[in-house]
Amino acid sequence: MIQNSNFLTALQLQEQYKSSQNKPASQSTGDGLSFQDVLLKQSENKGSDVSLKFSKHASVRLEQRGISLTSSQMKRLEDATNKASQKGIRDSLVIVDELAFIVNVPNQTVVTALNSTETNENVFTNIDGAVFM
Repeated sequence: MIQNSNFLTALQLQEQYKSSQNKPASQSTGDGLSFQDVLLKQSENKGSDVSLKFSKHASVRLEQRGISLTSSQMKRLEDATNKASQKGIRDSLVIVDELAFIVNVPNQTVVTALNSTETNENVFTNIDGAVFM
């Protein structure tokens, strides 16, 4: 007969399994939300409109170039990003009125912004799609 305290008997395994089934599956994250809460929140947000972020670089460019977006322009920029996502575009040139934006679509992040005076060369690199709004 082999005795080793590192191995559990079938009865001990069964009891351990039963006790784990009675415990809630959610574990708390650092901010007090359970994993299940975070997962539900993320799945609810999947169907909602795109919420764009602006990279630090894009924020600086907007300020330097005196570009301010109206709520209508921001909505069209978000719509364009959503359309680009539906088409599988990763890095998109988005034209809204006389403004040009480079958007990293999977991260929903505006990488840079230009107005019509900065687009004098009309050359945009490292993009795989364009959306005109």
